[in-house]
Amino acid sequence: MKYVGEAPQEELATGEHPTRNRVARSILDHGPSTVSELAGRLGLTQAAVRRHLDALVADSVVEPREQRVYGSRGRGRPAKVFVLTDCGRDAFDQSYDQLAADALRWIARTAGGGERGEAAVAAFARARLADQSESYRRAVEQAEPARRTEALAEALSADGYAATARSAPNRQGEQLCQHHCPVAHVAEQFPQLCEAETESFSELLGTHVQRLATIAHGDGVCTTFIPRATATAEATATAETAATAETTDHASESTAGRNPE
Repeated sequence: MKYVGEAPQEELATGEHPTRNRVARSILDHGPSTVSELAGRLGLTQAAVRRHLDALVADSVVEPREQRVYGSRGRGRPAKVFVLTDCGRDAFDQSYDQLAADALRWIARTAGGGERGEAAVAAFARARLADQSESYRRAVEQAEPARRTEALAEALSADGYAATARSAPNRQGEQLCQHHCPVAHVAEQFPQLCEAETESFSELLGTHVQRLATIAHGDGVCTTFIPRATATAEATATAETAATAETTDHASESTAGRNPE
């Protein structure tokens, strides 16, 4: 983090207020948060948190949203959560978004534009992730099978993605949540970056994964669903059983009405 005078740049962007900065930082690290969650994490009263949130909203650093609910929703209105705006993320992200976007546009044009250009950008995104994921691979391979998603989250956090792993609501797998994305602004224009990352996660974890939400598309957090190994095995077994049954049915149909030799 670069500093200007005595205060971090991120503090200057959030009103030069240390506690207010802690509120914004907590949202960055943990994703969309309610007043109650922020108060618990920071050891503040809910009234104090609301006061800081009001100031952050006025400064366009955070914004309120209705909490997303995966699966069945209970009674009552969804809780209000607070998420970082693009301006808020910029306060924590010293990236060269414009330079990166210009470079990718140049790659696309040089490749001929159109589908060729898109393919060239996709190839770049995959090559970038291949280099970046070597440290992730080591972390995942050294972890016990049950901790591999958590190990990947820790490795991603070391690269600034503020990632966490948790059980999915349906208990059929896990959710890998990235509460920050250093390249979100560029990924808005070039979704190949998100697609390459999803492919990389699938390859690292050795299973098909599903991207549920991305910061680049306006969500508060990038969320990837990783099915449990047993669930994947059950799905594979079901598919194989169905394929075998279909083959048997076709064989029966082809011999129907024939006299045995």
